[in-house]
Amino acid sequence: MPEAAQAAALSATLRTVNDLACWVSEVAFAHGVPREYELRKHTYPHLKACGLGAQAAQHVIKKVRDAYTTLHANIRAGNLGKPKSKRRIKAESKPITFRPEAAQPYDDRCLSWQYDQQTVSIWTTAGRIKNVRFSCSADALKVLQQYRKGESDLIERDGSFYLIATCEVPEAEPYEPDGFIGVDLGIVNISTTSTGYQAAGRGLNRYRRRQLALRAKLQKKRTKSAKRRLKERSRREARHVKNTNHIIAKTIVTEAERTSAGISLEELKGIRQRVRLRKPQRVALHSWAFAQLGDFIVYKARRAGVPVVFVDPAYSSKECADCGHVDRLNRISQAKFACRSCGVVAHADRNASRVLARRGKDAWTAGRESRAPATP
Repeated sequence: MPEAAQAAALSATLRTVNDLACWVSEVAFAHGVPREYELRKHTYPHLKACGLGAQAAQHVIKKVRDAYTTLHANIRAGNLGKPKSKRRIKAESKPITFRPEAAQPYDDRCLSWQYDQQTVSIWTTAGRIKNVRFSCSADALKVLQQYRKGESDLIERDGSFYLIATCEVPEAEPYEPDGFIGVDLGIVNISTTSTGYQAAGRGLNRYRRRQLALRAKLQKKRTKSAKRRLKERSRREARHVKNTNHIIAKTIVTEAERTSAGISLEELKGIRQRVRLRKPQRVALHSWAFAQLGDFIVYKARRAGVPVVFVDPAYSSKECADCGHVDRLNRISQAKFACRSCGVVAHADRNASRVLARRGKDAWTAGRESRAPATP
């Protein structure tokens, strides 16, 4: 929350360092992208002559070298297409550029935090500025004080400035669970737990269908402004889905922590390659963030000390949670389950979550049984 003069200095600093980063990128591209130490020989004196401090100049060089490392990793992974594709040729044929408001890293020599006053002292091209106020939640401030470590990034978005700090939070010691909460993941219902919590996917699926229709309209235009709008909408949709997954994961982990239970998750790796669907269903499957929700649950559980196990979800939708009978005919419809053996009628996702809870408990117990042969 800088004052007007402070904001002007921060904005000028970001534009200066990113303009120089573009110059360093051109030098690196002309010399075949040498290693960081070699690149420093070609660029460091000029950066110092332009008014950058020693640490700021080093960070600009490192930022450029890291950007090329990321680019080359994406090329090797095939993320930019095949060797002669237009996208890959475009990426390889010109130097990397940096936006004027792009992030600039700061270490503890360039940035110091005063947590009690909620201010920072930060280096700028106009000199070091002190008493720059910042705001955050009480929980975030507590995490900053206890766990902040390493560099922080300064960025500007729509005229507002943000400091992104790195915090290394240690994992809590996992406790011995009293039971397990099974989590059944799906498309109609994003998540259903064995304790009764259900996150309906109706609103999110409706949002995605609307975004899909808007994308189709923009793609037909084939103009630069349409492509720009497509990128904006793609980022907006990703943020919306990410926020939804955060809320669901936090609810599940909080419930498990409150009841001293563990969490039993489906092992869904490779589901897109295993499952065969009709064409209208493929969009829903491939746009659903399978791994993201699972990752959020895992990292939040580790932070809270909640045990997590992954189980095989095979036939969980056809198995009765009460008697264990497996039959394809048990699943009457998407939402209804009726066991052909014991006659139990239940919501299909709720029944599957109970099956997963039992499998999680069995897996946890099996992992603690001794596999050593008995002493003769």
